[in-house]
Amino acid sequence: MSLFLPKLSSKKEVDEAVKAVAEKVLVLRFGRDEDSVCMQLDEILSKTSHDLKNMTSIYLVDVDKVPVYTRYFDISYIPSTVFFFNGQHMKVDYGSPDHTKFIGCFKTKQDFIDLIEVIYRGAMRGKLIVQSPIDPRNIPKYDLLYHDI
Repeated sequence: MSLFLPKLSSKKEVDEAVKAVAEKVLVLRFGRDEDSVCMQLDEILSKTSHDLKNMTSIYLVDVDKVPVYTRYFDISYIPSTVFFFNGQHMKVDYGSPDHTKFIGCFKTKQDFIDLIEVIYRGAMRGKLIVQSPIDPRNIPKYDLLYHDI
């Protein structure tokens, strides 16, 4: 399914996307095309991209091709999904210690749609962090790994 979503394969392309996407939520899925969980997430992203086209732009980023952002966002698990609005990194309180990214795959398309709507509405009101609308039972649980501490 990732064939239908645009890919960013360099730091420059990611930087340009972050700067260029205006008045929409920018969704960056960090992962690998051949990973099974990434493929599940890509299917949800591609199926919802048309319905959310007025609110979001979705891009796939290969963690191996853009290591500077992989380190910057401390991406230890894939897939990891990061959100921006007008160049600002949007944080989401999922009820976990890490508000900078969503780790894993969304359980349903509706979970992703609801999250995008909440981020969009919050960002339009000037918020940089929003409360996740996703049922806590649908949020994957991971232990945070901190490298070089």
